[in-house]
Amino acid sequence: MNEMYNMGLSIHSVGEVFLLGVIFLNIFLLRASKSLKKYKRLMSVVLVPLTATTIGVAIFTGVIMMAAKHLEFTLENIVMILISLVLIFLEVKRIKSLKSMNENKERSLEAYKGFGLKLLYAEIALVSLISVWMWLI
Repeated sequence: MNEMYNMGLSIHSVGEVFLLGVIFLNIFLLRASKSLKKYKRLMSVVLVPLTATTIGVAIFTGVIMMAAKHLEFTLENIVMILISLVLIFLEVKRIKSLKSMNENKERSLEAYKGFGLKLLYAEIALVSLISVWMWLI
């Protein structure tokens, strides 16, 4: 049983690393984008499903690990649940603001870049802090 639990923790950690990688990919593609229309298309086809999947993997493996620990609500688990909810909220906020942007306005991409990068940096900070905290325990 202990081997399965350790394997589950390893899979959960890999999921968190992939999540950080996807967030960095989002930042890179947002910085590199020149056209709002192309960026919106890229977001809807590639980045939103990829981001949602990696957040889902992290949450799913976390739920499995909690079930393996007989649903113990420790401080670490509660913090991870809250951070998961905040990550989902930030992503929804970022996606909704992008969908509502008018593609015909001249400086709409620059306005979104500032907002989107702020949210992505907040996501990196949250995931990094919880990861470092969990790896040090």
